[in-house]
Amino acid sequence: MTYPVNRFFQDFCDKVIALDPSIRLAAIADEDGKLLATSMRKGLKPILGPEERAQYAITAATRQYTRLRWEYLLGKIHYATSHYVRLIRATVPIADENSRLWYVLLLSFDIKTGNVHPIIMDKIIPLVRKNSAKFLKEKSRLRP
Repeated sequence: MTYPVNRFFQDFCDKVIALDPSIRLAAIADEDGKLLATSMRKGLKPILGPEERAQYAITAATRQYTRLRWEYLLGKIHYATSHYVRLIRATVPIADENSRLWYVLLLSFDIKTGNVHPIIMDKIIPLVRKNSAKFLKEKSRLRP
């Protein structure tokens, strides 16, 4: 199940897709794992269907809660990746200064992408930080 498309979230996902040609998919899910927006590279044949993406989002949000619990010992988490045979998946938590999860940015990359770390750290995370005030505004609008 997804919310009606929110223009900010959709525009943000579209901007992420435009950052690098190896990015297959960018999606935003809320802290419960409900997909808010999804953008795919033009001409892409998706591996997962809409229902499978929705299930993956719920699982990814749950895992982010677990990771955030350990920040006080390990330091701030920037992202997590999983390398599958057919693609690389990454999740970026979007949280407040108290490590409370607001959203999860879900990403997938082509399997032959050799530079996922700099793409995420130098392109995607700066875009998330630049938009953090807008994410907060949307958070307060969605959950008054």
